[in-house]
Amino acid sequence: MKANFWLSGTSLALSACLGLAACSKPPTPAEENKAAPTVATAEQAAAPADSKAAAATTALPDTLMNPKLGEYIKTLSSDEFQGRAPATKGEELTLAYISEHFKNIGLKPLVGDSFVQPVQLVQIDPKEVSAMTFSGDKAPAPFKYRDQMFTWTTRVTELSEVKGSDMVFVGYGIVAPEYNWNDYEGLDVKGKTVVMFVNDPGFATKDPALFTGEAMTYYGRWTYKFEEAARQGAAMALIVHETDAASYGWHVVAGGSATKFDLINPNKNADRAAVEGWVTTESANTLFATIGEDIESMRKKALSKDFAPIPLNIKASVSVKNNVRELTSGNVAGFIEGTEKPDEVVLYMAHWDHLGVDFSNPKNKVFNGAVDNASGTGGLMALAEYYASQPKPKRSVAFVAVTAEERGLLGSAWYAKNPLFPLNKTIAGINMDVMNVNGPMKDMVVVGHGNSELEVILEKYTKEQGRYIAPEPNPAAGSYYRSDHFNLAKAGVPMLYAKGGVDSVAHGKEWGLEQAKNFNTCCYHKVEDEYNDSWDLSGAQQDLFLYYRVGRELADSNAWPNWYQGKEFKAARDASLAGK
Repeated sequence: MKANFWLSGTSLALSACLGLAACSKPPTPAEENKAAPTVATAEQAAAPADSKAAAATTALPDTLMNPKLGEYIKTLSSDEFQGRAPATKGEELTLAYISEHFKNIGLKPLVGDSFVQPVQLVQIDPKEVSAMTFSGDKAPAPFKYRDQMFTWTTRVTELSEVKGSDMVFVGYGIVAPEYNWNDYEGLDVKGKTVVMFVNDPGFATKDPALFTGEAMTYYGRWTYKFEEAARQGAAMALIVHETDAASYGWHVVAGGSATKFDLINPNKNADRAAVEGWVTTESANTLFATIGEDIESMRKKALSKDFAPIPLNIKASVSVKNNVRELTSGNVAGFIEGTEKPDEVVLYMAHWDHLGVDFSNPKNKVFNGAVDNASGTGGLMALAEYYASQPKPKRSVAFVAVTAEERGLLGSAWYAKNPLFPLNKTIAGINMDVMNVNGPMKDMVVVGHGNSELEVILEKYTKEQGRYIAPEPNPAAGSYYRSDHFNLAKAGVPMLYAKGGVDSVAHGKEWGLEQAKNFNTCCYHKVEDEYNDSWDLSGAQQDLFLYYRVGRELADSNAWPNWYQGKEFKAARDASLAGK
C-alpha cells in the first residue's frame, strides 16, 4: 500500500447521481445479514474489546457480513505464507489458497479450470550508478549518488547511460488539456535532460481555481512526469525533490533499496527515458545558479501563464549498470456471470502481495503484512463468498487479487493491459487496500474525493448506516494515485477507493487517530504488521456491506457511471465508451 491510513505525516513513505438508480432494490441490511454465508468456522469476527465498545456497537447495522473474514486474514498473514512476496514459495501458497476459495464458492475461472493470470515481471538491480557529471562554461561539480541525486533506469538492459545531454527546465513537466496547460509547448526535447518540479501548480499556489488547488492531480505524480518525459522523447528526466510537495523526505526517495520491478514489454521499455531520477533541493539550486536563478525564481517562472522552457546551458552525463532477472508472478481472478448482460462487469480488486522475508533479522524474519494487505485480500474473499450466496446479478461481477502492488502497482497494470473483460465493458471498480481493524467508524473516507459519480452511490448507502462521507485529510499527498485502482482509472474506468476512517463510534476521533498513528509508527511495512486476535473487525464488515451495495446497484442496473467533468481520466472513459 502506498497511502497509509489517514495521517498526513510527510515522512510516511507512503499515506446528484446522473442516471445511477438501480433497476432492483438491494436487500435491506436485515435481509442481507440473514442471507450471509453459514459455513461453519472456528474464527468469528473479533468482538469489541471492552463493554463500552460492545454497548456502542451492538445496535449498529451490517456488522457481520461474513464470519470467516478474520480466518482469511489470519491465514494469509501467517508465517507459513512467508510474507507473500512475488515469485516465492509464499506466492505459491497464496495463489493456491485464493484459487481454491474461488473454486469452492462457485466462481468461474479465467480459462479452463485456472483462476491464475500469469504476470511477467522483470527485476532490475542497479549494481553500479556513476556520479552525475556536467560540462559547460559554468558546470557544477559532479553530483553524488544518493546524496545529491538518485537515478535508475526502467529499460531492461545491463547498461543505460546518458552522455552530454543538454539540460532544460520544463516547469512542472505537465501536458494537461483539461487545465489548458502545456509545459512542453513548442519544445523538442529529444535526447535532452528535462528538469521539473514535483506536484502541480495548484499545490504551489493553493489556488482552488488552478488544477484542483492543494489536492494533487494525476499530473502532479512523479510517475506521470516520467511517463510524459518519455512521450516527449527525453533522454533523462529529473524531478526536483521538495518535502512538502512530494509529501515525503529525501530519505524515502534515496534511502531504500534501488531495485526496480516492472512489467516485461516486447520493446523492453526502450520507449522510456534512458535514465530517470530525482535531485535534491540543494542540487536544483546548484543547477539553476548556472543561469543566475534559484528555486523560488524558477517556480515563479513555471507558474507564469506565458512560461516557456528554459535551457540551463549545461550538459549532463550519468550511467547505470544493472543485473536483470525475469520473473513470473500471478493475479488471481474469478467471476460470477451475469444473468442478462454477462459481457459487462463490475470489478472488485485487492493486492495479495507483501514484502516477503527479512533473512537478516534473527528473531522475526517475516513481513506478514496482516493489515497491508491480507486484510484487503481477506475482504475480497469474504465479499466474493457473500456475493456467491445471493441471487445472481444481471451484470457479471469479477474479483481480482493482484500481485506486485508493493513493487509498483504492477499486477494491476498487467490486468489493465490484459483485462478479464474489455475495459469498455467494465462498468466501474472498487479497490480494497487496507481494511479497518479498529471497530465501527462514523466516517467513510473517500480517497480522491470529488472524482466520479460512484461517490454519490456510496454516500447514499453510507447514510443508511448512520455514517458520513469524509475526504482524505491530506489530498496534497496524491494518495489516489498510489494504489491498484489507479491503473484502471488511467485507462478510464471509474474506480472507487474508500475505507473506514478514524471517527470511532465507541471511542471518538482522537482515539481513532491515535490508533492510526500507532500503526504507522510500529508496524507499517515492518515485520510487526501481524494478525492480532483482539482486532475488532465489525467495522470492516460494515465497509464490506457498503462495497457490496455500491457494486450490486451497478450490477443490477443499466448505469454507466463516469468521472466528473474536467477530471483527468474522463477523456479516456469517453473515448472507451465511444467504441463499446
